[in-house]
Amino acid sequence: MIKENQRLLNFSLVIIDIIVIAMSLLCSFWIRFDTTLFGPIGGRLGFTSYLLFFTFAVIPVYLILYFAFGLYKPRRTYKNIFSEATQIIKVNIIAFVVLVSILFIINQPNFSRIMLFLLAVFATFFGIIERFIIRSILKNIRINNKNLKHILIVGDNELAYTFARRIKENPYLGFVVSGFLGRSEHVGQEIEGVKIIGSFKDIDRILDENMFDRVVLAIPLKYYYKIDELVESCERVGIKAEIIPDYIRYFPAQPSVDMIEDIPIINIRYVPLDDDFNKFLKYLSDYVISIIAILITSPIMIITAIAIKITSPGPIIFKQERIGHYSKPFMMYKFRSMKVQNPNEEKSEWTTKDDPRKTRVGDFIRRTSIDELPQFFNVLKGDMSVVGPRPERPYFVEQFKETIPKYMVKHQVKPGLTGWAQIHGCRGDTSITQRIKYDIEYVENWHLGLDLAIMIKTALKKNPNAY
Repeated sequence: MIKENQRLLNFSLVIIDIIVIAMSLLCSFWIRFDTTLFGPIGGRLGFTSYLLFFTFAVIPVYLILYFAFGLYKPRRTYKNIFSEATQIIKVNIIAFVVLVSILFIINQPNFSRIMLFLLAVFATFFGIIERFIIRSILKNIRINNKNLKHILIVGDNELAYTFARRIKENPYLGFVVSGFLGRSEHVGQEIEGVKIIGSFKDIDRILDENMFDRVVLAIPLKYYYKIDELVESCERVGIKAEIIPDYIRYFPAQPSVDMIEDIPIINIRYVPLDDDFNKFLKYLSDYVISIIAILITSPIMIITAIAIKITSPGPIIFKQERIGHYSKPFMMYKFRSMKVQNPNEEKSEWTTKDDPRKTRVGDFIRRTSIDELPQFFNVLKGDMSVVGPRPERPYFVEQFKETIPKYMVKHQVKPGLTGWAQIHGCRGDTSITQRIKYDIEYVENWHLGLDLAIMIKTALKKNPNAY
């Protein structure tokens, strides 16, 4: 029944996606040919030509990419729109490139490329809204105890109890724990309101007498010799056995699995920016945003440079070695906000609120973060990103990596002008431990929507620790 429901849902999603893409085509066609937003209209192909291309090229390309990027996979663990939105953005970028290539191959120079670009923009916008509405409806259905999947947990240890607790605390997942299997002396006991309905050796009888959708093995390492027979029992009745490894306590983050030939290797930390496509999106957004930011803030930078030169002897730009991506050093640029000082003294001191080293202009540009604007040139050079963990000086990196757990994890992505830690007030002379906690959250949960949210909050929020 569950599989039939999933097939019905996927079929419905395909139909809705086709309708959404058709709406996007109509909107892009209207914007391009019934308005002058993109210049004079001039001659054009007839609507029939676009309709044929839509039917035999656009729809197949989009549906193939939607399947390829996992947009029709069950998403019971769906929490927010951002993960799916990122996939929809990727689909539309690739679809645009593929469709333009098709036009080149069939030698159709009169087909509007601008309209295809608009199609990608509208399909992204409408697609994200569509998926948000559908996922929200499905979450509400599951919260109301409909379309549930029943789980049998094999295990009666803390790992099994924790898993059952998570299921109970998150009804939007649409799962219900229908029983435990454990040690014979525990049979009949209740855990999280659910009974231990049998011992490990009763698994064949329990599976024959009940209808479970999933069987989750959450047993201690000392019982791992039983896994083969437990898996065989599940497969005998056509249920896939799923394993929660007992050593999950050693995983500090969401793990991922790579394959070396036929051997699975578990990575204990998932870094979205290790993915080449995500890396490309990040680079592209950094490049575009930094150019726009430099153009917009150039008058402010020119005035700041003149003010620094007039009020304080020394260079306008302050260059300082910082530790960046993969722990490689680079020279970070800032407007000089302090008096020229001995480099050996400067490298090991924090800036404090009433630091006597600051100049009059320096005090203002630090409070307003104007001193950070030259770092957009670091972004263009590829040393930094617009958003990411703030880079630190080598002196402090050497100190913190020995005293702060997981400190070096932040260097698995490029450092940024602003970051997840900074919008939570972790800037300046604040807790390094708390800052690293936010930096690791960013490293493990990156998506374009998160970067956008951080940039908006950075622009709107005044940080009291900026000095």
